[in-house]
Amino acid sequence: MDAYTRLLLENKAWAAEKTEEDAAYFQKISGVKKPQFLWIGSSDSNVPISEITGTEPGEIFVHRNIANMVVHTDMNLLSVLQYAVEVLDVQHIIVCGHYGCGGIKAALSHQQFGLINKWIRNLKDIYWAHREELDALATEKEQLARLTELNVQEQVLNLAKTSIVQAAWQARKVPYLHGWVFNSATGLIEELVNMDPNTFELPDIYRYDFTEQPESLPIREQ
Repeated sequence: MDAYTRLLLENKAWAAEKTEEDAAYFQKISGVKKPQFLWIGSSDSNVPISEITGTEPGEIFVHRNIANMVVHTDMNLLSVLQYAVEVLDVQHIIVCGHYGCGGIKAALSHQQFGLINKWIRNLKDIYWAHREELDALATEKEQLARLTELNVQEQVLNLAKTSIVQAAWQARKVPYLHGWVFNSATGLIEELVNMDPNTFELPDIYRYDFTEQPESLPIREQ
């Protein structure tokens, strides 16, 4: 049996098992959901979100990309973020990295990956900002683990820098921002960041003023 066919058969087996456990299961999960969580995670296949958090379909709104990054020019991520915050009214946003991330490993290498280089350049910038700490570590394994953690912390801060999150903070004092790392060797999640909008102080240069009308950009006279 080929792998593709097996997926379809596994789906039928799963659906039958769920129905046997609860005849109304699919009716319950097929309605409109208002999840409390937005998950921004890695595209890697070894982080099964529902399994590691014990959640059911509809409880977590999910966005995944290489190395769980929040890039301010990524319209896909920003569209998901805006929908989650402004329409779903999520209470929590979780950035979850994981040890052994392929994107992190690629960023610490000198290999040329084509288009992917443009994306992982963001990770290289994080390495460069923390190069003294990272270069002082004894092994590559330690460097990869620490860069994974630093990346999560940086991406949570990037969320706080967005006008989408800041507008929600001003209007309703949520969402809370969290940074996690999943360890596939133990199955456990480590919380690195727990950002409370009521107490967090964003550096002034990144703060937006929502009380004033936006002005047009100044145009230099020729």
